[in-house]
Amino acid sequence: MRATVRVGKTSRPSIPSGKSGIHLREASRVASSASRHTERLIWALGLTGGFMLVEVIGALWTRSLALLADAGHMLTDVGGLSMSLLAVWFAQKPPTQVNTYGYFRAEILAAVANGVVLFLVAGYILYEACLRVWAPPEIRGGPMLVIAVLGLGVNLLSMRLLHHGAGESLNIRAAYMEVLSDALGSIGVIVAAVIIQTTGFYLVDPLSSLAIGLFILPRTWALVRQALHILMEGVPAHLDIRKIETAMTTVPGVRAVHDLHVWTLTSGKEAMSSHVVVDDLAAGDRILRDLHKLLHEHFGIEHTTIQLESELLVQLVSRPDEPSPSGREDRPEGASSA
Repeated sequence: MRATVRVGKTSRPSIPSGKSGIHLREASRVASSASRHTERLIWALGLTGGFMLVEVIGALWTRSLALLADAGHMLTDVGGLSMSLLAVWFAQKPPTQVNTYGYFRAEILAAVANGVVLFLVAGYILYEACLRVWAPPEIRGGPMLVIAVLGLGVNLLSMRLLHHGAGESLNIRAAYMEVLSDALGSIGVIVAAVIIQTTGFYLVDPLSSLAIGLFILPRTWALVRQALHILMEGVPAHLDIRKIETAMTTVPGVRAVHDLHVWTLTSGKEAMSSHVVVDDLAAGDRILRDLHKLLHEHFGIEHTTIQLESELLVQLVSRPDEPSPSGREDRPEGASSA
């Protein structure tokens, strides 16, 4: 049985009682990046949802799978934008005694859900396109072309609304990518409609649908992978934890840094916790101010929890062949030696 013992001396500078660390910035003061773009999300949702109905009716009328695939894309856009707005609403709720960080992760969960829906839609498009390759139906190319051009216009307008927020919020980036993929899908539908209208080559409809489905998959995987990395509390991709540790040791009075953790609360909001060994605990207030300033200005980390120590805490783990600290082997209750 592994025995774990911590030895060392730890004390704190004069701080309010009840705090095991120094929270330099509370989670309740951190605003979600997506919340600054709520109005644009609502406009994009209205435009996309309204035209999605037009595309569904048009797809049934023209018998175009490519147009139906584009309508399916818009359906995921509507779902994604709706979940984005829901996530923004949750993220604005204040922290509670149970959810002390608030509901920032709702935005990341929405991004994962959007990705799953996109995977399912892409799978259906690929399946239906493979079936139609062998027996392509006759398609009304003229109406298909008009609807696809209008759909492209709606997509471009929605992309313009979401473009700025996509650089700040993973959730809005998910919605932006859905609209982007839909816009490219609309271009594919336009090309297919022109070919059908001029040559009568109906096979181009399922072929363009295959291209749309294959375009969605790798981009969706990249989005889901990034969201899962945040949920697993991995180090943000733009930060190097070794550089952070090295920079912290340059603060006067800091001897060593250990148990350093950096993770993402939600898009654009990083958090950090660490143990810092200092020369003099009496200088703790000044050291904490310097560390917070360093982490904020050089790494963009707002929420920091730092524990100051006068000595490095050492963790001793006994080897399997060593006796436990009590001087005898650990045995299950009721067991006796042979």
